[in-house]
Amino acid sequence: MNCVLEGKAVKAFGKAIHALSRIGEELWLDPMGRGLALRSVNSARSAYACFLFSPLFFQHYSLDSVSEQDSETIRCQLLIKSILPLFRCLTSIERNVERCQISISSPNGRVMVQFFCRHGITKTHNLCFLESEALQAAFASHLCPNVLKAPARLLGDIVMHFPVSQEEITLSMSPLRVSLRNYNEGGNDHVRIMYTEMSLHPDEFDYFQIGVESDVTFCLKELRGLLSFAESHCLPVSVHFGAAGKPVSFSVEDMVLEAIVVLATLIDSESKGLSQPAEALAVTPSRCAEAAVLPVGECNRSQTQDVPAVMEMIASSQGSPMIHTPALMLLLPQADGLSAADEACATTSPASSTICSLLFRAVSSQQADGGCAARLPVLACCSDGEEED
Repeated sequence: MNCVLEGKAVKAFGKAIHALSRIGEELWLDPMGRGLALRSVNSARSAYACFLFSPLFFQHYSLDSVSEQDSETIRCQLLIKSILPLFRCLTSIERNVERCQISISSPNGRVMVQFFCRHGITKTHNLCFLESEALQAAFASHLCPNVLKAPARLLGDIVMHFPVSQEEITLSMSPLRVSLRNYNEGGNDHVRIMYTEMSLHPDEFDYFQIGVESDVTFCLKELRGLLSFAESHCLPVSVHFGAAGKPVSFSVEDMVLEAIVVLATLIDSESKGLSQPAEALAVTPSRCAEAAVLPVGECNRSQTQDVPAVMEMIASSQGSPMIHTPALMLLLPQADGLSAADEACATTSPASSTICSLLFRAVSSQQADGGCAARLPVLACCSDGEEED
């Protein structure tokens, strides 16, 4: 395989490697007829990312003639720490590098990266790789009942309010709003935790489709890289998800590139039964450890199920298409359309994930025998001057 990048394409390629470095410690280069794919997966197989650059993205893109004749391509596996330093400083690359050439040599087992810089300077790097099978996430995003599409800057501004040390966040979706809040495991140290939650109206999104009310919790670290990449190229981000415990995907698409990040989600044992399918309510003892990532080829989409065409259109003040699908759409059996790895990809979070307010008056989520919510003690009272008679 041999490809040549010029100008801003070199910086875009480097930003993709930066985003993949947040996922795992290994990088798969998969040259195909429809473009060069860069993939990565974390050690727990709970996060997967793929960047696909079409041949139009490169000034020159060609596969080895022998590989094309045998319908086989080289799939090489590299360490992220070996290729990331080459694209570490993107500002310097944009200023000094005029052209970048990447070639894969199967007999030598090396990937050669050459930077043709200003003033006739050429930098050559030879990286050793291991041949491996193709890496592909067995996840059908088109079967997800909930779909959101928003500008990358909007999502980036929301994520900016969460600290860098925040590991997981919860995405909640209802017909009236979409909210993001930080997720913390159950414990007694509530006083030292700062809770952050932001809500958005459906009109804020370019596309809004809800099939079931759901709360999904996923890792934030792996998502930041994709949002940074999409924001730098002004690309909208599409979000596909369903019930808790099912994977959530974030994707961007352009004429010359595609990118997707698939994250495993936690199962909330106290989720409302009406808002989640029955198979997502099974309680398992440990947290989510594996996402639907398998060393296979392309996903088989011939097993997809027919989706009912009856939908209820909701008027939008800004003209955004909002679709509220019937509840029966979410009760379709999932076993026929998704792989077994997708069904068993997630496990539950420990104990309860209920977040209660510690100021003024707090109400627990569990109902008492009489049907009324049990009240927790008031931790903050009115001052003497403001106390009511």
